[in-house]
Amino acid sequence: MQQVIEAGEALVEEVEAIGGKIVTVREAVGRIIFGQQEVVDESLITLLAGGHALLVGVPGLGKTRLVETLATVLGMDEKRVQFTPDLMPADIIGSEVLEESETGRRSFRFIKGPVFCQLLMADEINRASPRTQSALLQAMQEHHVSVAGHRHDLPAPFHVLATQNPLEQEGTYPLPEAQLDRFLIQIDVGYPETESERTMLLATTGAEQETAQQVMTVSELQSAQRLIRRLPVGDSVVEAILKLVRSGRPESSELETVRKHVAWGPGPRASQALMMAVRARAMLDGRFSPSVDDVIALAPPVLRHRMALNFAARADGVTMADVINKLIETIR
Repeated sequence: MQQVIEAGEALVEEVEAIGGKIVTVREAVGRIIFGQQEVVDESLITLLAGGHALLVGVPGLGKTRLVETLATVLGMDEKRVQFTPDLMPADIIGSEVLEESETGRRSFRFIKGPVFCQLLMADEINRASPRTQSALLQAMQEHHVSVAGHRHDLPAPFHVLATQNPLEQEGTYPLPEAQLDRFLIQIDVGYPETESERTMLLATTGAEQETAQQVMTVSELQSAQRLIRRLPVGDSVVEAILKLVRSGRPESSELETVRKHVAWGPGPRASQALMMAVRARAMLDGRFSPSVDDVIALAPPVLRHRMALNFAARADGVTMADVINKLIETIR
C-alpha cells in the first residue's frame, strides 16, 4: 500500500514539473502566433501524444509559421517539404548514389531525405501523387523507411504536421483513408478574431518582430510523452470513448442519422487516438487525469477525418459536424 502511495506522489510531482514546462511553451508560442489558441493547443496535444496532425485551412493563416515556431520552442530538428505533383518518393525519403573512391572501387551510399528529422512539415500534402504519399505513409506509421532493401530508422521523436488547402481542389490527389487514419487529429484552422488580427497586424509589420525562443528540450518532450501513457484514466472516460466511437459506425449504431448518412465510421485507431489525446489535454491543463469533457472537446478533431458521409447526407444537407454533434450528445 505504501508503495502505491509513493508511486502516486511521484507521478503527481512529475506531472507538476512537466506541466510547468508546458505552460511556458504555450506562452512562448502565443507570443508568435496570434488568435489561434485552440489550434496551438491541439498541435501541442498532438506532439505530447506522440502523433501526427493534419492542418486544414486557407492560405495565409500562419500554418507554416506555427510549425516553425513549435520546432524552435521545443528544440526540435525541423524540415519542410513543399508537395507538388512532380515530387518523387526519393525526394522525401532519400536515395542511394553510386560513388567511386580514389582507388576505383565503386559503392552505394545512402543520402538521407528531409524525412530524417524530428518535425516534418508536409506543405499541401494532397498535391503529391499517391505514390509519393505512400512513401510518407510508411515513415509516419513505422518510423523507418526502406531503400534498396535496407532499413533506415528515423530520428526520435518523429512527427509530421501536414497542411492541406480546402480550396483549389483541382489537380490534387485526395489522401487515402489509410493515410488519413495515421493522423492523430485533424486541426481546422479558421480566421482569427478581430482583436487578435489587429494585434497580429501591428506586431508583424513593424521594424522589430518577436522571435521564437527555445524553452523545452527534446528529451523533456519525450519524458512528457512517456508520462502521458502513465496517467490514470477513469472507467467513465473509457466508456465514453467506446460509446462515442462505436456509435459512429453505421453497422451497429443506434442513431438513425448515423445509419442513414454515414458511409463508413471510425475504427479502433480512433479509440486509441482519443485515449492518448484526452490524456495529453489533461496534462496541457495541468490535471492529473482526463475527464469526459476532454472526450467531448476532442471528438471533432479526432473523428472528422475518420468518417465519411454518403450521398444521402449531401442530399439532406447534413454535414460531418452535425453527425459528430449527435455522437457527442450520447455521452453528455
